[in-house]
Amino acid sequence: MTAPEGRGIAENVFTGNTFRILHVSTGNVCRSPITERLNRHALTVRLGERLTGGLIVESAGTWGHEGAAMEANAEAVLADFGADASGFVGRELLDEHVIRADLVLTATRDHRAQVISMGHSAGLRTFTLKEFTRLVRAIDPATLPDPLDEGVVERARALVRAAAALRGWLLAPTADADEVYDPYGAPITFFRSIGEEIHQALDPVVTALTGVPARPGLP
Repeated sequence: MTAPEGRGIAENVFTGNTFRILHVSTGNVCRSPITERLNRHALTVRLGERLTGGLIVESAGTWGHEGAAMEANAEAVLADFGADASGFVGRELLDEHVIRADLVLTATRDHRAQVISMGHSAGLRTFTLKEFTRLVRAIDPATLPDPLDEGVVERARALVRAAAALRGWLLAPTADADEVYDPYGAPITFFRSIGEEIHQALDPVVTALTGVPARPGLP
């Protein structure tokens, strides 16, 4: 299985051994594109283009603007982080996207509920981004497969299982703690604050997935 043209981190050379991460927001023109491309960029920086080991990152929207371009302010935010915004095309969330995803990370709890309501046994692999970050921080990396020995795909699968097991034990401190608010129509300053929020939430996730911490000044 490979990502749609232009959507994956790199061409998958490990046929039949992939791990697909799906980022979900509302229109798929602001939050989820930013998260998709920041995630992809961070994975590539840490692992290298040919060492992503079958990780595929994509996005869609619950009310996605099919075929739409990313918002200009979202592109500007990605440029701030050195991430590539080119070739992005908005998508409406479909059953097939949920079926194929190994991990679904949503912008809000409402998005998470919508994904789970689609069925396909999505409950144990669907989290808000910030919820997943909170759970990942509580997982001892020594309990996860070594990415060099067993590969990042096996490590990613184990990470999702461990996070799902912790979900009932580590609740959000406040009702809004797991939300990434929609910057659509807002000035670039708010887009940049949302971009930084997403970047900070992704950092421990990417570290847990790859076993490679961010270097100072890099994603």
